[in-house]
Amino acid sequence: MAKATDTPMMVQYHKIKDLYPDAFLFYRLGDFYELFEDDAIKGAKILELTLTARNKNSENPVPMAGIPYHAASNYIDILVDAGYKVAIVEQMEDPATAKGMVKRDVVQLITPGTKLAGQHGDGKTNNFLAAVVHDNAGIHPAKKGAVPRPYALAYIDLSTGELKATFLESADEVMDELGALEVKEVVLAKQDDLQAGDVAQLVGEKGLVVSFQGEAEASSTITYLTKDLKDHLGQDVTALLLQYLFDTQKRSLDHIMPVQAYERQAYLVFNQVSRVNLDLVQNARTKQKAGSLFALLDETKTAMGGRLLKQWLIKPLKNLKDIKARQDVVAAFKEDFFTRGTVQDQLKYVYDLERLAAKAALGTLNAKDMVQLKKSLQAVPALQGALTGTSADPILQTLGNDLDPVSDLADLIEAALVEDPPVSVRDGELIKEGYDDLVDSYKQALTDNQDWLANYQEEERQATGIPTLKVKYNKNFGYFIEVTKANLSKLEEGRYTRKQTLTNAERFTTAELKEHEDLIFAAQTKRYDREYELFLEIRRKVKAEMHRLQHLAHDLATIDVLTALADVAENLHFTRPTFHGDGSRAVNITQGRHPVVESLLPAGEYVANDVTFPQDKFIQLVTGPNMAGKSTYMRQIAIIVILAQMGSFVPADAAELPIFDQIFTRIGANDDLVAGRSTFMVEMAEANLALQNATAQSLILFDELGRGTATYDGMALAQAIIEFLAKHLHATTVFATHYHELTALSEAYPAIENVHVGAKLTDDGRLHFLHQVQPGAADRSYGIQVAALAGLPGSLLQNAESILATLEREGAGQVEVEETVKKAAEGTENVAVETSTNSASMSDFTQDNRLAEEVPLFEIADAKPEGKTLSDEQASVLKRLQETNLNKLTPLDALNLLYQLQEMGENDG
Repeated sequence: MAKATDTPMMVQYHKIKDLYPDAFLFYRLGDFYELFEDDAIKGAKILELTLTARNKNSENPVPMAGIPYHAASNYIDILVDAGYKVAIVEQMEDPATAKGMVKRDVVQLITPGTKLAGQHGDGKTNNFLAAVVHDNAGIHPAKKGAVPRPYALAYIDLSTGELKATFLESADEVMDELGALEVKEVVLAKQDDLQAGDVAQLVGEKGLVVSFQGEAEASSTITYLTKDLKDHLGQDVTALLLQYLFDTQKRSLDHIMPVQAYERQAYLVFNQVSRVNLDLVQNARTKQKAGSLFALLDETKTAMGGRLLKQWLIKPLKNLKDIKARQDVVAAFKEDFFTRGTVQDQLKYVYDLERLAAKAALGTLNAKDMVQLKKSLQAVPALQGALTGTSADPILQTLGNDLDPVSDLADLIEAALVEDPPVSVRDGELIKEGYDDLVDSYKQALTDNQDWLANYQEEERQATGIPTLKVKYNKNFGYFIEVTKANLSKLEEGRYTRKQTLTNAERFTTAELKEHEDLIFAAQTKRYDREYELFLEIRRKVKAEMHRLQHLAHDLATIDVLTALADVAENLHFTRPTFHGDGSRAVNITQGRHPVVESLLPAGEYVANDVTFPQDKFIQLVTGPNMAGKSTYMRQIAIIVILAQMGSFVPADAAELPIFDQIFTRIGANDDLVAGRSTFMVEMAEANLALQNATAQSLILFDELGRGTATYDGMALAQAIIEFLAKHLHATTVFATHYHELTALSEAYPAIENVHVGAKLTDDGRLHFLHQVQPGAADRSYGIQVAALAGLPGSLLQNAESILATLEREGAGQVEVEETVKKAAEGTENVAVETSTNSASMSDFTQDNRLAEEVPLFEIADAKPEGKTLSDEQASVLKRLQETNLNKLTPLDALNLLYQLQEMGENDG
C-alpha cells in the first residue's frame, strides 16, 4: 500500500503490488528488474543477491535488489521451482518519449503451474496446472442409479497445450489424481466456500500452491475449447482453468487444444501409495528417476516420447482392444529390428515438437528454435520411408502412412533461415542470401561500404604517412580513425576532428567518414528491420500449421514409446502376455520376474517365480522369513499386471492374465505424523481403502497386516480381513504374514492357498534364502537367524534362542493355536465361497462376519488339576503372572520377568 512519503515511482509500484500481493514483483527499471521492500529482503536471501536500498540517506530507505533483465529467466526459475509466483512488470512506453512517469504494467504472471519448460532436465516431465470445482448439490452425473461425482477436475500443460477434464467422487480421489499427475499448482473458485474448506486444506497439506480465480468471462475461445463437454460441471472447471491462464499469461494461447474428457475408471486405477510402493516413476527411497520402473522402460529418443511413456505407465488401459492394438505394434517393432533401428535413429534428430509448436503460438519461438523445428521435420521422411517400406510389417506400414511430415514448413525454413542464427531475432544475420531481394540489396550496400572503408583506410595511410593508422568501429562511438600518440606529430593541423582520447591513442572522424557511417547504419537498420519482418512472417506461417505440428508430435511420440517398449522387450527378454476373453479371473505367470530388481543384480542371479491363481483360488497366504523375497514376489505381480495393461510385454516366460480394474497395496511400514496418524493407523486406513473399494476384478497386495498392534489384536484383525476377502470381495489377493497360525484358514476356505518363500539352515546354522516361492506354509519364521545376519551381538542371539526354546516348550505350540484359528473360522457362517463379483460394504461385514476370536499364544493348565497339587513355587509363578499387567511391560521388563519366572521354575525342579 502506498505511503504519503512515497515518490511517484513507488506509488506506481504499490498500486501494482496491491494487485499481486502473493507474487514477487520484477519491476523493470532500464536494464534491470528491481525488487523492493519485502520482496527485496526475501528475494535477496533466496537468490543470493546483494541487498541495497533506494534513497539510502532518507529517514526510511527502501530495501532494493536488482537483477539484469537478460539473466532474469534463471532467477525466475529458482523462485518458481521453490513454489513462488513472479509478476513481470514491464515499461509500456518508450522512456525517451514518455511524459512524466513511464507507464508500467504486469505482462505475465509466472507460477509453478504456468512455468514453461526450463533449461534443466531432459524435458520428459509434464508441468500440469489443475483446477477443481465442487458442485454443492452433488448431482453429477444426472443419471438414475449413478454414483454422485460432485468434483470436477481439469488440467493442462501450458507448454504443450494438452487439456483434459474428469469427474471424481470425493476429495480423496481429487488428491490422488493430483498426485498421479504431479500437479504443482491448483486453481480454486473464489466463491466456493465448501471447496475452499475441503480441497484447499488438503492441497495445502501436500505443499501445493493454491490460487483463487474469479468467475470466468464468456468468450468464444472458452466456448470453442469446451465444446465437447456436455456437462455444466466440466464446462465450469475448464472455464475456470482457462480464465486463470488468460488473466496470468496476457498473450495468445492459440496452441491450447479442445478439452478431452476422460473417465478415471476407464484406466487401471491405483493410488499414490501404490505408485510409491511399486517405484513406478521414481525410487521411493531416493526420490530419483533412477531405480524406478520408468527409468528401466525409458528407451525413448524424444522428450515428448518420454512424457507419453510416463502417462501410459500411470494410466494403464482396461479396454482389451486398445491393449492388443499397442501389443501388436510392439510385437511388429520387436520382430523387425532393422525398421526399428532406422526409426529410432531418425527420432534422435527430432526435437520437442509439442513445445516448439506451443512456442510459435505464444510468440516466443526464436530463430534457433525454428532451425530445430526444421531439423525435426526433415527427419520425418526417412522415418516414414522405413515404416512404409515393402519389407515392413503391414501394421508398421499403416503407422507410416498416417504420418504428415509437414514438409512445406521444413522447405520454407530451409530456404529462409541460415543454419546457425543468433538467439536474438532483432540483430539480423537471420535470412539466407537469395531469399529476399531487399535484404540482399542491403547486404550489398553494406559490403560496398565495407570495401569503401578499406580503401579509405589505405588512402589515409598514404596521405598521412602513418602505416599503423586504422579505421575502426565500436557500438559507443561508431566509425573512427585511430592514430597512436607516437604518430600524432605526423598529422597536419585540422585534417581530422577529434572524437575520443585514449591513453595511447587518439580517435578522430571526418565529414566523409561520417557520411558513410550514416549510410552503413541506415542500410544496417533497414536490413535488421526487414529480416525481423520476414522472421515474423515465417513464424506466423508456422503458427498457422500449429495443429498439424501437434498431430505429428503426438504420432511421433507414440511411435517413440512403442519402439522403446520393443527395445526393452528384446533386451530384457520380455514376452507378450495374453488375456482371458471369457471373464476368467485365473492368473498364470510362468517364471515371472521383478525387472528393476533383476536389472540391479549380476546376470543370472535373479530367481524367477511362477504365479498361479486358479479360478477357484484367489487368495495366497505367503509365509517365510524376512529378506526371503516375499515383498519382491508381491511387487512383481503388480508390475507385470501394470506392464501388461499399458500394452507392454512383461518380464516372464509366459503370462495369462485377466483384466484388472484396480490395484491396492499395503507394503512397508510408513507413518503420517503430519496428519497425526501412526504407522498402524496408516496401515488400517490403507487396508480399509481396499476393503471398501475393491471388486472381484481387483488385485490386492497386503504385506504383514496387523503387525503394528498387540499380538492378539493383530492376529484377530488379519484373520478377519482374510475371511472378509474370501467371503465377500473375492479379489485376487496376496497376503504375506508372519502369523503362521493363519495358514490353518486354508482348510476352512477353499479359495485360500498357502505358499511360502523357501529358506534352509546350513549345517553351521546359517540361514540360506532360496528366493523360491513354493507350495504350502513355511515351517518357521527364522527371525533369530535374520537378526544374526544383521550382526546383532552373539550373547544376545544366544539369549533369544534360549527364550524361544522356553516359549516353544511351555507354550501351547503352533498346532493348538492353528486349531483355534480353524475353529474360529468354522464358527462363522457357511464358508462356501460366493461367486458374486460385487464387493460388499463394511456394514455387511460387521453384520455377517465376526472378528476372529482372541487366540491365546499359551494355554496354562488348570491351577489344580485332578489328582495333583501345585508346589509353592508353581503357585508363586502363577500368582506372579496373574498380577502382572502385560500391556504395560517394556520389552526389557518382559525379558527380565521371563528370566525371573524361569529361575523360579528351576528352583522348583
